[in-house]
Amino acid sequence: MHNVTLIKGDGIGPSIMEAAVKVIDASGAKIHWHEAEAGMGAFEKYGTPLPDETMESIEKTRVAFKGPLTTQVGSGFRSINVELRKRYELYANIRPAKSWPGVKTRFEDVDIVIVRENTEGLYAGLEHYLTHKKDIAESLAVVTREGSERVIEYAFQYARDNNRSKVTVCHKANILKYTQGLFLDVAREIAQKYPDIEFDEKIIDAACMHMVMNPQQFDVVVTTNMFGDIMSDLTAGLVGGLGLIPGANIGKDAALFEAVHGSAPDIAGKNLANPTAVMMAGVMMLKYLGENDAAARMQQAIEKVINDGQFVTPDLNPASKAGTIEMGQAIIDAMA
Repeated sequence: MHNVTLIKGDGIGPSIMEAAVKVIDASGAKIHWHEAEAGMGAFEKYGTPLPDETMESIEKTRVAFKGPLTTQVGSGFRSINVELRKRYELYANIRPAKSWPGVKTRFEDVDIVIVRENTEGLYAGLEHYLTHKKDIAESLAVVTREGSERVIEYAFQYARDNNRSKVTVCHKANILKYTQGLFLDVAREIAQKYPDIEFDEKIIDAACMHMVMNPQQFDVVVTTNMFGDIMSDLTAGLVGGLGLIPGANIGKDAALFEAVHGSAPDIAGKNLANPTAVMMAGVMMLKYLGENDAAARMQQAIEKVINDGQFVTPDLNPASKAGTIEMGQAIIDAMA
């Protein structure tokens, strides 16, 4: 029995998480869910977006399964995702983007995994005003050898463990010679330990151009925090959007699995939200927990339902009358 902290989140979070939990339970995996609260709903209820009870639950389970949370833009509390990543040293963010035969996009046969450093860079949150008038602001991008080593090592080991042949490091060391230069130097060093994995390096702006011209040349991509955030959304666009993309945040002894899209409050409670992203995050979680048979069964069922195109949400098939609930049930039926 695996203990997992369940955070349903804001907006469409409760509906897609309930569908995902039903599918995970039907997969045969033995999960004991510990429900906790976070986000805007928790802030309105407790005065904090991350109640102590939620943190205590994650401290015990060391695994969290999370729906989308609302983060205010430009004011209010900082991103809860950033806080959780820092608190539990979830240093590697993994975002796979793979083409679905049943989803029409500009490209076919895309299969890219973005491995993003998750705790440093500009997203470390080290920023301040330089004047009393608050007319000059400064952010510090921190890159350390330790932080670079652990995420790049993870990327190469991920490639080897998942039978992937290539790792590309994306950087801006031609301009940011110290911070990005350090990350690139570490990548070159670690690449020498993996002679079975092809190593490539690309400047970030050129990499984005190549990715939308010929995405099939990419396999596993490792990069710094902000670049990884941008590239992972870019790759999502290649395969059909954020509604299909799961995310995993991995640390030494803790992990967080989540939908990476927003909370979409405009369609909350309307049985319209696509649960694919969070369900695929559930697949990643089951693999992390060693429930490989259940993960394979769940993934095959999700792929079957999406590729059939009948019991899917309207964003995947405008002619479909199915909603979140019906799509979840179709996936359960497909596993049976």
